[in-house]
Amino acid sequence: MEDSDTGKFSIGKILKFVIPSIIGILLLMTPFKDGSGSTTVAVSVMAKFINQAINAVVPIHYVIIVMIVVSCTISLVYRLFEPEFMRKNSLLKEIGDVSTFWLVIRMLGLLFAVMTALQIGPEIVWADSAGGLILYDLIGGLFSIFLVAGFVLPFLTEFGLLEYIGVFLTKVMRPLFNLPGRSAVDCVASWIGDGTIGVTLTNLQYIEGYYTAREAATIATNFSAVSITFCLVVLGNVDLLDYFGAFYLTIAVAGIIAALIIPRIPPLSKKSNVCAIDNNEENVEVIPKGYTRRQWALTLATEKAEKNMDIKNFMQSGVEMVLGLWLGVIPVIMCVGTLALMLSEHTPIFTYLGMPFVPLLELLQVPDAIAASQTMVVGFADMVVPSILAAEIPSTMTRFIVAALSVSQLIYLSETGAVILGSKLPVNIVELFIIFIERTIIVLPVITIMAHLFF
Repeated sequence: MEDSDTGKFSIGKILKFVIPSIIGILLLMTPFKDGSGSTTVAVSVMAKFINQAINAVVPIHYVIIVMIVVSCTISLVYRLFEPEFMRKNSLLKEIGDVSTFWLVIRMLGLLFAVMTALQIGPEIVWADSAGGLILYDLIGGLFSIFLVAGFVLPFLTEFGLLEYIGVFLTKVMRPLFNLPGRSAVDCVASWIGDGTIGVTLTNLQYIEGYYTAREAATIATNFSAVSITFCLVVLGNVDLLDYFGAFYLTIAVAGIIAALIIPRIPPLSKKSNVCAIDNNEENVEVIPKGYTRRQWALTLATEKAEKNMDIKNFMQSGVEMVLGLWLGVIPVIMCVGTLALMLSEHTPIFTYLGMPFVPLLELLQVPDAIAASQTMVVGFADMVVPSILAAEIPSTMTRFIVAALSVSQLIYLSETGAVILGSKLPVNIVELFIIFIERTIIVLPVITIMAHLFF
């Protein structure tokens, strides 16, 4: 039994916290080598298996289009009629009650998806470099990832792991980044697994009242790190796989420096320090008198686990989370991602936006500065484009700089940026672009200095 003075617990209570948490760590945060020798995590393997199983029955992009149709239908019905049964259902109200702007975005997402699937209308919409990339490659994978994440993320968030780790890591995260200790788990989940997993985890914590608006926006835009797997893809594009050690050290240093500075300047510094809802846990980081740090961590963790042992509620929450992601986020990704790639592919806008970086690149003594400048801002559209453009740059050091920068920018409208915009996180597209530019300006000198040490 629990001792109120020491915070000691029975084995049963501890196991209710430990077993689900270990399951979450094993599925989401434990890397291993797959059959091809690539590093992956269990969630990714599960998502790929589900993707292949669905494709064996019906092409998954048709399922995605059905989801977008359902999303648009719910939004239109709610906007036009606001029926009572939708107002009383929290999931239907959340999906349907959107502004005119987001309704238009969803409708455009449906239009782009249909045009891409049927290859009708202007080719710039459905080409493999635009709508085709988003519908078949990106959303096809995210559809399954969202499905798995809806039932796996709760093992990390609902059974005490974040509470337990947060008590210890608050000593690091608060002084350095002014964030709760539990936010460190978001970063690890992104780093080992996928940036979209990190954003989804942050969104879930925000709407449940564990992060303030400022904390949630900060974590999503600074701690949703690019996965190790994608780092290898980028290095492969610029033919620098032999430099992985130097590359990862560089982006780690650059990422930490950016995370120290960007939350302390606008727009993030102007965000509200108020939670979306009051979960009555504002003081969990303060260790009460009579508890050691370990005892208080275990107290919070076991209490959280005890509240969430109901399997029915677990399954219902998982279903609601998955449907919320499918119906709320996927249409936004289809629209925003396609528009961003169309602009990148068929207009000089990102080339022009990169021109101001030429003097800075020359000052930093980066070879092929003009060619490098054309990659500086294009990453806002898609994370892989800069490394593709840099593949033809003669200078090895410049290719290294472009590759490291593209990974350190973090915000890409074809992936994490669109997921952020489709979530409840308090960041709009203008703020995302400002943060993207801030990250670029801050990390570029750091990356360049590191590159000069290695080359």
